[in-house]
Amino acid sequence: MKDFSGRTAFVTGGANGVGIGIVRNLLNQGCKVAIADIRQDSIDQALATLDNREVMGVQLDVASRDGFKAAADEVEAKFGPVSILCNNAGVNLFQTIEDSTYDDWDWLMGVNLGGVINGVMTFVPRMVERVKAGQQVGGHVVNTASMAAFLAAGTPGIYNTTKFAVRGLSESLHYSLLQYGIGVSVLCPGLVKSYIYASDDIRPDDLKAGARPVNHEAVERLAGVHEFGMEPDVIGARVIEAMQANRLHIFSHPDHKDELRGIFAEIIDEYQDYPKDPGFDQRVGFEKMRHDNFAEARKKSREAKF
Repeated sequence: MKDFSGRTAFVTGGANGVGIGIVRNLLNQGCKVAIADIRQDSIDQALATLDNREVMGVQLDVASRDGFKAAADEVEAKFGPVSILCNNAGVNLFQTIEDSTYDDWDWLMGVNLGGVINGVMTFVPRMVERVKAGQQVGGHVVNTASMAAFLAAGTPGIYNTTKFAVRGLSESLHYSLLQYGIGVSVLCPGLVKSYIYASDDIRPDDLKAGARPVNHEAVERLAGVHEFGMEPDVIGARVIEAMQANRLHIFSHPDHKDELRGIFAEIIDEYQDYPKDPGFDQRVGFEKMRHDNFAEARKKSREAKF
């Protein structure tokens, strides 16, 4: 995306952390920005720092489909069609899968994955229809995943699951929306100066059954660690640059490059030189069509200039 000025952007989890960094950078590019967040007090505090800017706040639980539609209608009535969507809201539980409950799964899946799905399903069809009708030129979707979309240790298990899913959703959507000139990126940050360590503060009451007691000492330790996280405005600037380049993956933190290279090498090493099984040649012949089509899609993505 080259032209930001005058566009309307919708940013979930936009009142702090990565979200506010994206918001400030979009405003600096001349966008009208809607800050969507579950915390009204955080929205109010964010808006107070953004005087004389075209920005509005809307309280939203991203796990609610009806809430998303209502928020979309409210924002577009005031600011016009949304053509930049940043699905950034997220929560975390720092625990293993075997120590988790169904309520833990429902909470994290509802926000981290369901929130992205709801954002995409609310806004992307509107974007596509406007492009088809000649009422809009392109657009961009940024889905915040995490380096946890690539690095899956034992903890945090559910969080890893949701972020892997967001990565897959984003990569698929990136290629399906190329034809409309709508870019899609997946943001994979590392440690950020944010409040995600305090996610329990906003856990819905109806999903607290079986929840483990909050370890306040651990929360304090995580708060200290996050103080050394990357500044949100730095990440926001790198998001803008990646959108301008129509880059699929946004790796805001250079910290993990060597680690990721090692993991990819380990994955390739786990391929075995099995002898040909019956049907091998026919199967490979069929896969070649898929392989060639996907290679062509990746080539078009790299060459896209919208």
